[in-house]
Formats: sequence, structure tokens, C-alpha cells
Amino acid sequence: MSDDLSTLEAWAGALLAQLQPGQRRVITRRIAQDLRRSQVQRIASQQAPDGAPFAARKQRKSLRGKKGRIKRQKASMFERIRTQKNLKIEQDENQLSVGFFGRVARIARVHQEGLTDKVAKKGPEYRYPARPLLGFSATDQTLIRDSLLRHLDGF
Repeated sequence: MSDDLSTLEAWAGALLAQLQPGQRRVITRRIAQDLRRSQVQRIASQQAPDGAPFAARKQRKSLRGKKGRIKRQKASMFERIRTQKNLKIEQDENQLSVGFFGRVARIARVHQEGLTDKVAKKGPEYRYPARPLLGFSATDQTLIRDSLLRHLDGF
């Protein structure tokens, strides 16, 4: 996988080096937006970058609701974390990054690597299964390549 990324980086770097800094910033911003959109769709479908499904949530033993209670629809995992507010783009003239920054980065890191964390502020500790939120898949690499070529045609 890293060989594929280094090949893509060398190919895209050569093309981007020929552009003016302003053009390069516009193109990398559009590529980052396409990449973020792809990551959000993959997280929403609860799939790892390699296509494997996320580990299922741990179910409580007895989930009998109160009598007369209206059951809400089950919230999907990582519904808030995949919003534009939390999944951010950072860029400069030479690089771009799509990821979680700030306080939400800790939560994302726990799930990405499968670490141990407290369930609530004063709750018990729980070892979360690894659910890779961010990563490159083969479709992401083709998305970057196609997006770069599409935007270069416009210039």
C-alpha cells in the first residue's frame, strides 16, 4: 500500500510542481474535498478502508424499554464525528491533510487503533475494537488521480 502511495505522490507531485502556487492551492483544496466526501461515505457505510465491515457495537443484555415509550431510530456509529465540523481539511502550498483535529481527534484515535478509554467521564474503562475511520483504499487512490486530472484539464 505504501508503494502505491509513494508512486501516486511522485506522479502527482511532478504535475503539481508545474503549477503556480495559487492554482496548486485550488486543486489541492478540491482534491481534499473529494477525499473527505469519500471518507465520510465510507464511515457512514461502516466499512474499513480495505472494505471489511466495522466490528459491531456491544449490545446490552436487557434492553426492555419502558411501557408506552416511543422507540427512537437506532443512531449509526460515528454520526457526529463524520460531520464537516469535525472531519477537517488542513492545507498549505505543499501538502494537504484530511483528518480529525482537536478534541475529537482523541475519540477518533481510540477507535482507529482500538485503544482502551473510559465510556463516560466517570464510567468504566472499555477496550474498543479497532475501527479504522481514515485510510486510503484503492478507490481513494483512483479518486485522487481522476480528480487531479479533471481539474488540470480545466486550467
